[in-house]
Parts: sequence; structure tokens; C-alpha cells
Amino acid sequence: MRHLKAGRTLSRTATHRLAMFRNMTRSLLEHGQITTTLPKAKELRPFVEKLITLAKEGTLHARRRAISRLADKDAVRVLFQDIAPRFADRNGGYTRVLRLSGVRLGDAGQKAIIQLLKAGETKERRETKPEPVAPKVAE
Repeated sequence: MRHLKAGRTLSRTATHRLAMFRNMTRSLLEHGQITTTLPKAKELRPFVEKLITLAKEGTLHARRRAISRLADKDAVRVLFQDIAPRFADRNGGYTRVLRLSGVRLGDAGQKAIIQLLKAGETKERRETKPEPVAPKVAE
């Protein structure tokens, strides 16, 4: 029974999942967005957001904790110098997951994009709603 076991296993062992999340986080910090499957993107979001919150502290202890979690000093440097100041006045919600319409070839997995928000950007959709048309009144 899976009582009190949170999170998706993604058909991987714990060490494989950690390695996958580290690699995906490095790519996300480097490029700003990555394309992956929807379950992986949803599981990656808390991993990345906790690292960004840790980087906002800016202390040596926080940097060492981030290095132990991410295992890449260059990615941690980018995280602390570039990304954390961008979100200094934000209390969470640093990433956005967008579903893509197509499916992945081979296993038909739902694809998604996970991206870091820009400074001052919100997570709300940027759809343009049509202007409401006033009903014509019969004369």
C-alpha cells in the first residue's frame, strides 16, 4: 500500500529520479524553458521552486545547501546571481507549466513546457478575450 507516499515515481528509482531532476533543473536554469512530458514538468516544479527560494536567502549556508541539492557549482552561481534577484519581491510561483497540444512519438505522452517567469510577469494566461457585443435593440 502507498499510504503517505507523496509524489510520482515516474517508473524510476529514487536515485534515477534525483539525477533526472538535477539535469532538468540545470537545463531550465540555463535556457529558461524546457520541453518535457507533463508529469515530469509537474514533479520538477517544486524541486526548482524550492531551490529558487533557497537562493533568495543569499547566505553561504544556502549556497552550500543548493550545491548539495543540485551538484553543479556553475548552475548554483547562475541561480544565486541571476535568477534569485529577479524574484526578490515574489513569494513563490516562479515557474509556469504549459501543456502542448501534441503527444510524444513512441509512447504518446502528453508534452508540456516548463519555463521560468520573467521579472514582473504573472502566471495568468495572456489570452485576449473578444470584446462583448452589445445586443441590438429593436426600434
